[in-house]
Amino acid sequence: MMGPKQSTELAIIEAAYECIARFGPSRTSIEDVAHAAGVSRATMYRYFPGGRDELINAVATWEYHRFFLRLYEAVRDATTLEEVMERGLMHAHRAIKDHEVLQLMLRTEPKALESTLLAEPTRTQIEAFLVPYLARHELAKGVTPEAAASFLSRMVLSYMSAAGQWDLSDPDEVSRLVRAELLAGIVPPPTTLTVRQI
Repeated sequence: MMGPKQSTELAIIEAAYECIARFGPSRTSIEDVAHAAGVSRATMYRYFPGGRDELINAVATWEYHRFFLRLYEAVRDATTLEEVMERGLMHAHRAIKDHEVLQLMLRTEPKALESTLLAEPTRTQIEAFLVPYLARHELAKGVTPEAAASFLSRMVLSYMSAAGQWDLSDPDEVSRLVRAELLAGIVPPPTTLTVRQI
């Protein structure tokens, strides 16, 4: 259960999100958010002493947390590592592309999103999700599930922010990316990954 402080902070963040969706990040002011949240300007600065920049960062962190919760829902019933990687990359690409507020922030506040997306807590969440899948699969000699999860989390976040030459809306392209770049060196060639019987 949330205490009064957490409840007020969340109300401010939610109000800021709505203001960004309505006005855009560059036109959203502390005054706009205070009015939408029903709090005073002094209260805004008590919770976000860094002002607008701190508030924008908080909104980015909050929305990415919700984004990753939806991502986990999309892949949690996958049975193989390949399926987790392929389904996750496609879902993330589509979700970011179709997310109006994230797109607005990517255009006008890219540093806020980049710092959130590449932050250690984000990588740690992805690593923790991947380790059980890696532990059930045969890995290349000398590769541990933890080391592989660390590498894959960094690569996944990199491709989510910049897909490069790969079309992440094309299942065949994503499948080739996963096998040719992400899992190369992690799984023993030339055999494909199979789940070990537990």
